[in-house]
Amino acid sequence: MAVPMNAHSFHSAQMTRISRRSTLGALSAVLLWPGAGRAQPPDAARLQSWPLNTPRATGIHDLAPAPDGGVWFSAQRSGHLGWFDPRTGKPELISLGDASSPHGVIAGPDGAAWLTDGGQNAIARVSWPAREVRLFHLPAATPHANLNTCAFDGDGDLWFTGQSGYVGKVAVRTGLVSVKASPRGRGPYGICATPRGDVWWCSLAGSFIAQIDRKTGMSRIVEPPTQRQGARRVWSDSRGRIWVAEWNSGNLSMHDPALGMGANSWRTWKAPGTDPHVYAVYVDDQDIVWAAEWSNNAMLRFDPGSEKFGVLPMPRPAANIRQILGRPGEVWLPESGTEFISVIRTG
Repeated sequence: MAVPMNAHSFHSAQMTRISRRSTLGALSAVLLWPGAGRAQPPDAARLQSWPLNTPRATGIHDLAPAPDGGVWFSAQRSGHLGWFDPRTGKPELISLGDASSPHGVIAGPDGAAWLTDGGQNAIARVSWPAREVRLFHLPAATPHANLNTCAFDGDGDLWFTGQSGYVGKVAVRTGLVSVKASPRGRGPYGICATPRGDVWWCSLAGSFIAQIDRKTGMSRIVEPPTQRQGARRVWSDSRGRIWVAEWNSGNLSMHDPALGMGANSWRTWKAPGTDPHVYAVYVDDQDIVWAAEWSNNAMLRFDPGSEKFGVLPMPRPAANIRQILGRPGEVWLPESGTEFISVIRTG
């Protein structure tokens, strides 16, 4: 039976364990519930972590589970697609080009890794397992798009965001890249697809979410109820509801398109902790919502049924988790502040 402990003592104990086991590169943690004063059983949520032992810092930014059981990650500082093998704990780096600085990475329906590469102002595709790199450059009229994240729609085309004020598409069948200006200028950041194949994105600077008309490439803005909230990342659940990580407000919010565009289509919950800043959001195969919260260096687990948060303190200071992605039973985390990669096994 687990011995009850509060969040502070849990964090201290984990840090002590890390100092003793730093060369092992793996640890376990359990999920804590605010106010309960006791830990969930260890099989409720187990954290395992590995250091990225590479010749130089990768600048790990986003990640995505690969179809072979490994995990891809964008190495923004070194200009690589990274591949991590959980069985051995070893990473591999695939060069994307001399000027590369990738931001987002996802697995495509073709089994390849697809990345937004701001350094090369291009979308990069890395075939797998052949590891062949192909670049889809943006039009000359958009030389500094500041590419961020990408998602595939229901037709198999790739949509992407550029924080300089752009939303674009790679028509995968032809390789044609087209770009539209954001309806409110700078800020496009997170993007996702729903189970129906619709595409939604959010604007960090503009503080809104938007749905793309896949035929025209134009975007329809939907206003969240909290002003200047800093919508940073979005993710869809199995019902097509759009979950939003709000960086400025520290809220986790949800928009249900089935209820229209008005105030009654939104629900909002304040993240636990002091002055929270919610960076990323991901909905797993059980419709449990996971969010990265930076101010208190924690992962949040939100149950939409009970509307309760669980808190998983990260064992290393300033983990700075960015994109969250997973597969059944696993939630993967890139620790951009520590050069670690972690997984929460949900049991």
